[in-house]
Amino acid sequence: MAIIKSLLGHTPQFGDDCFLAETAVVIGNVVMGNDCSIWYSAVVRGDVHSIRIGNNVNIQDNATIHATYKKSPTKIGNNVSIAHNAVIHGCTINDNVLIGMGAIIMDDAVIESNCIIAPGAVVTKNTIVESGSIYAGTPAKKIKNIDPELTKGEINRISDSYHMYASWYKED
Repeated sequence: MAIIKSLLGHTPQFGDDCFLAETAVVIGNVVMGNDCSIWYSAVVRGDVHSIRIGNNVNIQDNATIHATYKKSPTKIGNNVSIAHNAVIHGCTINDNVLIGMGAIIMDDAVIESNCIIAPGAVVTKNTIVESGSIYAGTPAKKIKNIDPELTKGEINRISDSYHMYASWYKED
């Protein structure tokens, strides 16, 4: 069973049909929507500020979601995939976004809707990632506009796949 810990008067809240792997950790001021999944060794730590997560969000293995003490909450929209080993810290991620493996999103960055952040990218503090774009590199920069087929083929495919994978674990 996942570690779900109340802290400082806040107890994590979960929507319907969520999957939390046995080694996932969710602490404090966290509110999650429906059809979400938190995978093995992922940490969602709402101890220093709030974390709000929309519907159909998957937080993959070893990802870390945190915030900045009394300054920058973390907000994640709907239909978002946060890949393995990503770090999401005190930022806003809007709807229909894919955060690649090992990417880092720093304080007060805003990832607008319909974007891909490439694996290993570092989105620095206060960066605004414009809607419909792909960002890569360190520091992350726009490399191109996203093709609508790529949105369907990658962003939606991955989020739909993780919803299916979570259903396999709930059957046992």
